[in-house]
Amino acid sequence: MRTQQTAAGEHFAGALAGIDWSRPWFRPFAAHGAALAAAVQGGADLRSALDARAAALDLRTARGLPLRFIAQQALPAGSAYEAHIDATGAVPTRDNLHDFFNALIWLHFPQAKRALNQIQSDVIARDGVQTTRGGVRDAATLFDENAVLFLSTDAGMSTALRGFDWKSLFVDARFAWEAGCAVVPFGHALLEKLVQPYKSVTAHAWTLPLVPGDAALDAVLAGSLQSAADAGTLRGGRSFAPLPVMGIPGWCEDNADPDFYADATVFRPGRRRDREAG
Repeated sequence: MRTQQTAAGEHFAGALAGIDWSRPWFRPFAAHGAALAAAVQGGADLRSALDARAAALDLRTARGLPLRFIAQQALPAGSAYEAHIDATGAVPTRDNLHDFFNALIWLHFPQAKRALNQIQSDVIARDGVQTTRGGVRDAATLFDENAVLFLSTDAGMSTALRGFDWKSLFVDARFAWEAGCAVVPFGHALLEKLVQPYKSVTAHAWTLPLVPGDAALDAVLAGSLQSAADAGTLRGGRSFAPLPVMGIPGWCEDNADPDFYADATVFRPGRRRDREAG
């Protein structure tokens, strides 16, 4: 007899089967992601499989606690999610794509996730859980859910991004992307959207220098987040530049045609003050 739990497990396994790990936005996570997805599809418990990988990588929280993944219902009633992770090292994780990708980011960017969790939990410890998150928590949540890392050696490309100059960024500089610019997803809600991508998917871009290697990038990213929080510049949505990710060269066949970028409902001109700030 099929139970509700069995049906939910089958639905999750089916959702994992829909991930195309050859897509450019999933490739950075394919080594862990594809193996975890295959294990769950084969009947393994997601949290147990994640715990094994976290232990092998010796992942720890800012307090030095071993990182673990627990069922959502194990989160005590009234406990703030971020504060619980900080206090216990346990990440509440459901059997769905949203939490699967969140866990995957923990495996790939542990220092950055640790920094975000510390920023969030510090605000909660100071201010308590408010009706609204406030600027710092809002920015940290936007980053956690929907950020991409815009990595470039070309200051002109970063300026074009912040200035909403899509022609300069995607058309004029198209052949500079492979050597001088890369985009790596970070937000787990963003990755969930990209399982079935559509033209208007827009991420919150965080600019960094192009650095070699995942470990180096993780360290640079964690440092930049903590520095922004300390300086008071990590506040709300204006901490980021909007980036319609289907415009990235190589991410969508249709964007080989320059007319792809003429759609102002997606590639918006931005407000004047935003363009001037860029």
